[in-house]
Amino acid sequence: MTIHWCGTGLSAIPGLRRLLEAGRNVVVWNRTVDKAREAVGDLTDDIRAFELDAVTAALAPGDIAVSMLPGDLHVPLAERCLQKGAHFVSSSYISPEMRALDEDFRDAGLACVNEIGLDPGIDHLMAHWLVADYRASDAFDPDNTLSFISYCGGVPKTPNDFRYKFSWSPLGVLKALRSPSRSIKDGKPFDVARPWDAISTYDAPLPTPESFEVYPNRDSIPFMEDYKFDPAWNVDTFVRGTLRLNGWAEAWKDVFAEVETLEGPSGDARLKEMSDQFWAENAYDEGEPDRVIMCVALKAKKGGETVYHKTYVMDAWGDDRGTAMARLVSIPVSLAVEMIRDGTAPAGVSAATDDPEMIEAWMGHVRELAQHVEVVAHV
Repeated sequence: MTIHWCGTGLSAIPGLRRLLEAGRNVVVWNRTVDKAREAVGDLTDDIRAFELDAVTAALAPGDIAVSMLPGDLHVPLAERCLQKGAHFVSSSYISPEMRALDEDFRDAGLACVNEIGLDPGIDHLMAHWLVADYRASDAFDPDNTLSFISYCGGVPKTPNDFRYKFSWSPLGVLKALRSPSRSIKDGKPFDVARPWDAISTYDAPLPTPESFEVYPNRDSIPFMEDYKFDPAWNVDTFVRGTLRLNGWAEAWKDVFAEVETLEGPSGDARLKEMSDQFWAENAYDEGEPDRVIMCVALKAKKGGETVYHKTYVMDAWGDDRGTAMARLVSIPVSLAVEMIRDGTAPAGVSAATDDPEMIEAWMGHVRELAQHVEVVAHV
């Protein structure tokens, strides 16, 4: 079995190095071979120029392809895996096009594991743990009113005036600002056209409590089913969102105003210009520590009284192992590769596991990767 690790961007390296250091049979593919050599050339000579056809030709039945590539390449690579009888792993969200491959992967007995990085990924593990814990608690009652929140953000450990720094191209962040979101608020679907229309304050229960700005992103509602919420439950709040330093909305108000006006090819060109400018002005310096905060919480009320409320909290920052973001995205990907090698990954298209034993094992790794992980009980 050969692991074909495709993409050696900044968020990919710790997981890739982990597999190489464990002596796994890995072929490294990257568009720029020299960059890949800089990252892992001390551990392997098998570094090749990435082309979809070249990877396809190298795939053998039972191999595993890992896509740490731009999002538009995940499905094409997964389709090639199907053709060659190989498994597939990605940290990215499952797109409708990827979901459509589920039956084919299942029929072939092949694993297609996605949403297995930081967010999505670790947040799923925390959510599954909380829902299982709530169901098993004395507080559980199908008639309770539930509130669920899941916030994650990468921020500079030493705040700057822009209240943000970039680990990689800012273009993705800028494009996300143009995306609508859907969540549950006051028991009803809450649709938002732009993130800045729904910014609120969240007090994170860290060892030293901190306040952050948060906003919903993407469509949270399908995750209610993924997290095993019973359709009959009374859900007042359900939101998956992004966390930013206080002051972010004010620092970015001119960015929001301009992004709102951009349309068509000229708008895309301007976004690229803005991305290049932000990268020049607000990229992390060499060795500068980043920080990742994740808070996933479930609260149940009965007759207006809180009967269950726990928050799974993680706080991590860059250290001599490198950036927190890179560790928390790519190490879980490497764990998914080993899960497939061990034969414990399900066939078909799947996301982060909801198996209690595996969650405990995976969160054990997360505790090693982050400086603080805790389940906080509020009642």
